[in-house]
Amino acid sequence: MKALLILLFLVSPGRCHPSHTFHKVIENFAVSEYGIYVSTEDHLYQLNRGLQEVTPARSVGTLLKIFVVFEKNGTLITCMTKNCSHCEVLDLKNISNTIYSEAVAVSPIAREDSALGFLMHLPGSDTYLVAAVFQREVPARCPRRDELVTLRNTQDKQSGGIFSAIGEGEQPHIKLSRKLLVVRFVDGFQKGPRVYLFLNIEDKSRPLVRLLWMRSSSSKADATNSVRSVTLECCEDKARAELVSSADVDGGPAGLWAGVFRGNETSDPTNTALALFDITEAERRVPRPDPYFCDSSCQLGESVNVMDAKPLEPLAVVFKYHSMTAVTAVSIQSRVVLFVGTADGQLIKISLDENLKPTCPAILHKSEDDRKFSRMILDPVDKKHLYVAMEKRLMAVKLDKCGDYLHMNSCLSVQDPLCVWCVSEHRSLLTICMFHSECLGPNMISISKRSAQNTIAAFEVGQISPEMIRVNLTTLLRWTGSPAFSCAFTAVGEDLCDGTDVEPSLFYCSCRFPVKRVPAEGLDIQVRINISEEVIIENWVVKNCSSITTASDDGCHECVTSGCIWNSNTCSWNFGNSRQTQAKCDDFSSTLKYLEPKISSITPNQTSFYGKNNVIVSGENLGNVAKMRIQENVNCHPKESPVLTRTSDKLTFHLPGGNKGVVTVCAALPNGKCFGSQNVRYGSLPFCNGLSPNTSWISGGRNIAISGENLNFVDEVIHKDSNSSVSKICETSRILKYLSPAQEKKVAQVNLKVANSTIPCSNLKYLPDPQFTRFRATPAGNHLFITVAKKVDELNINITELKINATEGDNVHICTPLKIEVGSEAGEDSVICEIQNQAQAKIHSVKISMGNFFTELQEQNNNFYLLTLLIALAFIPLIIMVFVYRVKQRKLSKQMNERLEMLECEIRNEIRQGFVDMQTETSALIENVGTIPFLDYKHFASRIFFPDAGPGTKCYIRDIDQDQDKKQLDGSCMALAHLLRNKVFITSFVHTLEEQKNFTIKDKCTVASLLTIALHADLPYLTELMEDLLRALMEQSSNAQPKLMLRRTESIVEKLLTNWMSVCLYGFLRETVGQPLYLLVCALSQQINRGPVDRVTGKALYTLNEDWLLWQAQEFNAVTLKVSFSVASGEESESLDVVILDCDTVDQVKEKILEAFKSKFGFPYSKPLGEIDVEYVKEGGSQTLYEVDRSSEVLGEVTLLNTVKHFQVPDGASIKVISKKAHSTLSPQVSLKDDQNFSTKYFHLIDPDIDNNKEQNPERKKLKLKEIYLTKLLSTKVAVHSFVENLFRTIWGTTNGRVSPAIKHFFDFLDSQAESKKITDPDVLHIWKTNSLPLRFWVNILKNPQFVFDMEKTPHLDGCLSVIAQAFMDSFSLVEQQLGKHAPTNKLLYAKDIPQYKKEVKAYYQLVRELQGLTNLEFNDFLHQEAKKHGNEFNESAALREIYKYLERYFNQLQEKLEQNSASGELQQQVQNVRQQFENLKSCSWE
Repeated sequence: MKALLILLFLVSPGRCHPSHTFHKVIENFAVSEYGIYVSTEDHLYQLNRGLQEVTPARSVGTLLKIFVVFEKNGTLITCMTKNCSHCEVLDLKNISNTIYSEAVAVSPIAREDSALGFLMHLPGSDTYLVAAVFQREVPARCPRRDELVTLRNTQDKQSGGIFSAIGEGEQPHIKLSRKLLVVRFVDGFQKGPRVYLFLNIEDKSRPLVRLLWMRSSSSKADATNSVRSVTLECCEDKARAELVSSADVDGGPAGLWAGVFRGNETSDPTNTALALFDITEAERRVPRPDPYFCDSSCQLGESVNVMDAKPLEPLAVVFKYHSMTAVTAVSIQSRVVLFVGTADGQLIKISLDENLKPTCPAILHKSEDDRKFSRMILDPVDKKHLYVAMEKRLMAVKLDKCGDYLHMNSCLSVQDPLCVWCVSEHRSLLTICMFHSECLGPNMISISKRSAQNTIAAFEVGQISPEMIRVNLTTLLRWTGSPAFSCAFTAVGEDLCDGTDVEPSLFYCSCRFPVKRVPAEGLDIQVRINISEEVIIENWVVKNCSSITTASDDGCHECVTSGCIWNSNTCSWNFGNSRQTQAKCDDFSSTLKYLEPKISSITPNQTSFYGKNNVIVSGENLGNVAKMRIQENVNCHPKESPVLTRTSDKLTFHLPGGNKGVVTVCAALPNGKCFGSQNVRYGSLPFCNGLSPNTSWISGGRNIAISGENLNFVDEVIHKDSNSSVSKICETSRILKYLSPAQEKKVAQVNLKVANSTIPCSNLKYLPDPQFTRFRATPAGNHLFITVAKKVDELNINITELKINATEGDNVHICTPLKIEVGSEAGEDSVICEIQNQAQAKIHSVKISMGNFFTELQEQNNNFYLLTLLIALAFIPLIIMVFVYRVKQRKLSKQMNERLEMLECEIRNEIRQGFVDMQTETSALIENVGTIPFLDYKHFASRIFFPDAGPGTKCYIRDIDQDQDKKQLDGSCMALAHLLRNKVFITSFVHTLEEQKNFTIKDKCTVASLLTIALHADLPYLTELMEDLLRALMEQSSNAQPKLMLRRTESIVEKLLTNWMSVCLYGFLRETVGQPLYLLVCALSQQINRGPVDRVTGKALYTLNEDWLLWQAQEFNAVTLKVSFSVASGEESESLDVVILDCDTVDQVKEKILEAFKSKFGFPYSKPLGEIDVEYVKEGGSQTLYEVDRSSEVLGEVTLLNTVKHFQVPDGASIKVISKKAHSTLSPQVSLKDDQNFSTKYFHLIDPDIDNNKEQNPERKKLKLKEIYLTKLLSTKVAVHSFVENLFRTIWGTTNGRVSPAIKHFFDFLDSQAESKKITDPDVLHIWKTNSLPLRFWVNILKNPQFVFDMEKTPHLDGCLSVIAQAFMDSFSLVEQQLGKHAPTNKLLYAKDIPQYKKEVKAYYQLVRELQGLTNLEFNDFLHQEAKKHGNEFNESAALREIYKYLERYFNQLQEKLEQNSASGELQQQVQNVRQQFENLKSCSWE
């Protein structure tokens, strides 16, 4: 029956660790009798004590800074960062129920700022919330306050109402009396009549840990006036000036408190220390006033010169470790038990005796990875479990392992005060080791108050006379009741004592026996201890002190450890003297038997906590080392491992498994002494993510890469059920590479061997060996290319895995693999390799190897040549017939052949010229663009906000001299502006508009832009609004295709995002991207004008867009003109060289002259093109040139525009620019372009469809093929390519490793939303980012440079920019384009550039993701600065009036939406008030 009960106890459910994993990191949690409450970044969860969710997660949308359980009131008090701090009181039984909510300044606004909240219970029923908040900076829209600590009501019945800090007519508080850089609150609690706060502060000189306390009083003023503080200092060995975690030792000695202190040396094995303080001692040594803190009556800086009190030092430092992160404590009778969490995922238990001396630490939990413990709370109900937070995981850990011990000796020797040996009243029923509070029997045995040893019995031997000695035994236990106790001493199977001993008292007995019974080698004694019905056997060896005569340090060591006395190089019995320690032998000097070993290194010095086999130790004098000793700081007893092999300077041993952390390893000699000291770090277990590639051919030898963590700890890679050896070829912490063994099985399970254990990794799929069928050798230039045919398989072979050799007789040529491509024949791929400088080689065979696979292909030796000859003979008659036919037709086709030869010659010339253009093209297009004509911000923004509105947008732009609106209008607009800053109203308003069927997409864009203008002065709020609306949009899209989100502008928030990007990126656009964009536009314009441009259609020979290609262009030549300008005095200016084309029309000549003038002098000519004429100055006079005059050529009803060639203007001719005169009807003063029928009445370079005599103008009748001129597209691309690449890389590049804060912030927002919605597909995130930034902003800028610059965009320029914009978007696409001969040229033009651009885009996205983000405070500062730069450039009143029109139009629907959203009555009344104010103004006719 007893065994059965023990078994049931061991398998009880309490033995496991229940846990719950959340989607995001746990920020805070609290425990009450109703359950556990967990706060993550934006959600609040309620769990039962089994860690199961009992209510749906509550979305809070922001970080909770104050998180307090009010058990007595049944509520949970939370305060969050949103809306300048907002607090809610929730029902503890169901957090979905909100009891009270208020916007009150309790929480800090920035995530990085510190806050702390806990309860102060007062006599009676009153309770205050102690709210401690430190804020470095406060946004302008939020109230600024200097309170550091306030006392706030927790119930509405208290004076001032809930959350009020007012007391006795004022608001008493604690504040800083001097300016500090950083204040970070760590912990706070009430202990009796005192309230304590623990915080880290950073003064100008050094960081400090500060304890602040005050009296708990119903008078808030009395409490805050009593504030004092003192510095906590730790430790003696080194400074550790940061408090990491804190724990009140409740139920222990008065004022006892435990804290984890951290230094600044992260690599130090003892960087953190666990120290105990008596915090009540500080009250007796602190003067007034305090140097750092004061009540509300003091002024900042008045206590700068106040002397601080002496720092408070610890009572004891009980444990040191490299990375402690959390601590909590319990008190059991007079002993304290500490629980410590570490950054490497260990939960350590440390017991202290009544003198605060620690026992040997024990590991309660050890995680396989490095998830750190951030917070721990004791279960307040059963007080048997500890709830611990480990990043995203919450776990319940039992405080004890009492059930693991089946015997009293093992139960009590671990020195755990939580475990007792419980003896039932019916002893045969239950006698077991159990948790102390569970034992209900009359007899309970536990460890002593003072014991800190891992034993329950202490022996002492002494000589009481020359003939007799006595052995005393003391059990280090406590008990309740009167358990039976006895002990018996035996030696060599018979009783040892002579019978004259005193009667054994409870837990003490002794034994007397003659000295002569102790032989020289010592006497083995066995003691049988009977406590109740439990038997404990202890064995001990009594050494004969007189026989220990070795005159060396070994003799001294043996004498002292045997309980004897060492004096004058002799060992003697102890006659009641105090027991000597090993220190006695430290001063004993004698010649050592062995040379002192020295350790220089241990390889490896890092491993997993499973240990490591065959560790190598290097050093000196290692030949006599017997074993290696390993000492952990979480284990009092060192481990020893025998030496496997040794030389004088090197040895090997097996490093046993251990706990995480740093251990000390030394070399032990046969005499037990240990020398040398090296640190070895135990880390987490290796973790495997997967294999790449995950397939292998059955012959093996493929390079397989394992990705994961801590892979450098792996000893061996194992293929389960395979007898083949696996060879590692490379390993790092994250990558391990090995060669796959040969295997016939289709799937191999890959395991990782770590020490003597294996860890499963993944499966490797084995496929048949690749099949290479034939080869073909083809010479090209000086090289020989070999194409090997391979059947299609699923191996995804990389070109680097192939090794190919070609044989020519006895010569072997190395054939370098170039690529693997899909062949034209179905089911076959082609492997192409190259033999350099061997074009004439005759290859007979090809040898191919991949890992362990090898094959050889022989030259196909068949009747190929004979077959070729037979086919040729069969075609001879047909050839003869064709020859005869051609002879007969020669005379008839002679003229046709001549025309074909002429056409061929022309085509050759055109192709050659196209080739020359591509090879000689340079990008030196820009010589002087002058000042870049940027639009100012308001005009840039208005063109983005209202791209199709035209002049109507001027009402939204505020000019410098514009009058302010009337005062009565300001009142109504201000009311509406205030209403827009209410989140419930604005979201309801937006959703109401979008639900209306007659609300078009154009209306949505207009409203979004109006909101942008109205809220432009408060960009942080506009950003919050946009993010809230985006979250709502994502919720709508979550059930559909998430990849389609943000692809189009079909909602208000999507247009709002476009506007927001434009506002935030204007500075980046102007300072960084503007110049490359303008240079590209200028380069395109110049390249277009380098060749013929048809005046009527706008098509040009040099273009990027096939639709705008002038493939009908005639031959042309460049002409340099000497241009002079008439001045007011009648004189002429100095001539200016202008290069034109002889096919240019007169207006084109004018345009180039004006462009050259602006380029030369940096400013435009005084008169526009429509007001000038040009004169050709020649001998005997001058001739004014017109586009159409009496000499113009007319074909049917279409007139050819006059060109420079028409007027026979030679190279170097003089041209004079004059003002326009009155002209004849054929030469109208206005431009011909103004004629609505211009394109049908005139033509330039493209012939009209009119039949005419081909003998006239034969050059215009040449056959033209459009495809010949496609090289002009490539030529133009080459000319502007450097400008395109410079622009692209400026857009997706970084400046000094940083990107625009807006881009980083928004991309992080998208990442967080994807994580919250459990979207694991990386393509979705890539598409979201692409749709929000490149597609929504950059493409708009690329295609519309007139939005940025003061310029006109021609349709032709628009066509070229569209090609560049398409290439830009293709660079962000995840779809691999399959382009063929029928693909559009705008895709083919940049086809080879797109893969490189895609790599750069992915690198850019990765870089943005890895960059350290701005804090909320820093980003809000950025937004404030952007808004401040352009504060008075928009007419907010005009925008608000337009917004009101929409509000009035859908007022009834808006009211219904507000009621659905449970809007407060106050908000609905505000909406009515706004409507009334605008109604009262209708008579003012402000529309």
